[in-house]
Amino acid sequence: MTSEHPNPPHGETVRDAWVARADALLDAARRHATPGAGRIYFPGAEGGYGHAVDGLEGFARTFLLAGFRIAGARGEGVDQIIAHYSRGIVSGVDPEAPDRWVRMEEHAQAKVEAASIALVLDLTRPWIWDRLDALTQQRVVDYLAPVVGDDTYPQTNWVWFRIVVQTFLRSVGGPWSADDIAADLARHDSFVREGGWLSDGDERSYDHYVGWALHVYPILWARMTGAADLAGDRNDADVARLDAFLHDALALVGGDGSPLIQGRSLIYRFAAAAPFWAGVIADVPSHSPGRLRHAADRIVTHFAERGAPDADGILTMGWHGAWRELAQSYSGPGSPYWAVKGFLGLLLPADHPVWTAPAEPLPIEQGDVLRAIVSPGWIVSGTTADGIVRVVNHGTDHALPGARTTDSPLYARLGYSTATSPIADERGWLEPLEQSVALVDRYGRATHRTAMTLRDVRVPGGAEGHVGIAASTWDAHLVDPAPTAHRHGSGLAGETLSVGTITTTSIVRASSEVRIVVVDALAPGQDAATLRLRLGGWPLSGDEVVGGTDDTGAWVSSRGSSSGIRALLPAGVAGLVSRADADPLGVRTLVPVIEHEVRVGEPVVALLDLAGGEHSAPHAAVDIDGATVTVTWPDGARTVSRLIDSEPPAPALRHHEVRRGISHAIAKEQHA
Repeated sequence: MTSEHPNPPHGETVRDAWVARADALLDAARRHATPGAGRIYFPGAEGGYGHAVDGLEGFARTFLLAGFRIAGARGEGVDQIIAHYSRGIVSGVDPEAPDRWVRMEEHAQAKVEAASIALVLDLTRPWIWDRLDALTQQRVVDYLAPVVGDDTYPQTNWVWFRIVVQTFLRSVGGPWSADDIAADLARHDSFVREGGWLSDGDERSYDHYVGWALHVYPILWARMTGAADLAGDRNDADVARLDAFLHDALALVGGDGSPLIQGRSLIYRFAAAAPFWAGVIADVPSHSPGRLRHAADRIVTHFAERGAPDADGILTMGWHGAWRELAQSYSGPGSPYWAVKGFLGLLLPADHPVWTAPAEPLPIEQGDVLRAIVSPGWIVSGTTADGIVRVVNHGTDHALPGARTTDSPLYARLGYSTATSPIADERGWLEPLEQSVALVDRYGRATHRTAMTLRDVRVPGGAEGHVGIAASTWDAHLVDPAPTAHRHGSGLAGETLSVGTITTTSIVRASSEVRIVVVDALAPGQDAATLRLRLGGWPLSGDEVVGGTDDTGAWVSSRGSSSGIRALLPAGVAGLVSRADADPLGVRTLVPVIEHEVRVGEPVVALLDLAGGEHSAPHAAVDIDGATVTVTWPDGARTVSRLIDSEPPAPALRHHEVRRGISHAIAKEQHA
């Protein structure tokens, strides 16, 4: 597979290339189906929910892709796909079949997969549902019916699984509950946040689920048979939110097509393309079909060119290749096939104008990107020269406000990018290292920042050279985690101990960030002499990773990228920390770090950088005069940022002083 080409060779159309990709995935899936076709067992170790659930996932998730193909082809030329999955449905709902589907009463995961089955039965109604015999149709209804009145659905994106199933049941004369659907829609509405974003539940859960679930399902549901009267007064708002979200989603795609490596369920890979196709289907007003299709193509192609699917046509549990620890504890070999949501555009027939619309570039392909996303508390900085999109995170942790857990490496780090992965092995869940600010005790235990308070996030000006500013304050706490069988993205709960309070401000420009850290206070009984303040930089991974240090800084190079950190105020001790098989991007990871003595109330300032190429730790100059921060950046540009104290005005501070408890927020910024 290759990148989208404005004039595909050999007379191939853009859509033909997508069809070929989809059919290769479906061909591989059929090779691993049971004789009755009711389950599909992909190679690999059994998942955390057991063998039967693995087989159901294999069927239901690839059935999504089959449905897109069948509906987009209007049932023509897809007879083999129709026959195979029709046969699987007959077996799946036959209580005596050896490959029958796990029922919802037997395992809750069936509730997830039932939604895919119901959605596709609606999409392919003339070619599958209408041709099923009456007994099988009744068995399908009986299989889906337990969703009605079931109040055990998690109050997250799962509410859409019940909405979709009940809408299908309603359309075929089965049982359904208007009260259930109303309650689920109200719950969805409670997830709505500023700027078209949604949080996946009450926790501060901002990740790819915003796009591939919370935006995609409303668009598809509104088009289901019998949904018009239920969705009629909601559709405009859903489309408007999607339209707003896409401004940010487009800016988060790297120049190489990589999605942001952040959040749970990353093994779904190119499902990240789904909201762009949803935008085409919904005919959003602000984004052209050519740009949305191009974004989807860049994402799918990114993975295809890096081993996903693999040489056997299989999507493994991993990012590019297989890396099991990236999956959730419950995931099985069929789980990665939610990736096929990225092929949602195949619902659109060959005569849809999206397939002939000129491809338009991503934001990162047009120029450098600098934007604030308020809801997750992110500053986004993308640089065209290397194609890397970076996120500096001061508001997302997959936790409730006030929660004290370990930091989830997938959510609570201070930075994520399209070129780096958080350390996500077992140790990564226990010890913040990369992209962290932590107090480290005499035993080497590092504090966590879950339940940070977002203080500010903004880009004060749009002219070239302007900066993004974000800040947060948190209770730096140690955690002795309790054992747990399953992990769903949040940090680990356990016994906690407060060590102190930390406020961190990020001033971001291009590939660089000036990070200002103040230990506001230590908890009673804590001794500064027994603690160290550690700042971790961007991690880089690969088969060959090199790094070095000097008196004030450390740097790492791998796969054509470089990461550096340098102490600016005061002097610190630079170092490199190595991890083996710690993330999906390589066998070795190096993290540049700086350590400082703990001095309560005094600012510690470091420069962090992530860029293409190979170079040593970057240099910059910072001057703090009261609440004014002047930065001379590595390229010589100079910015002046005014930091506002959230408390009543205090007398002017001496050079390099910052009062304890300060909340940094930008009031004025200029470029000189």
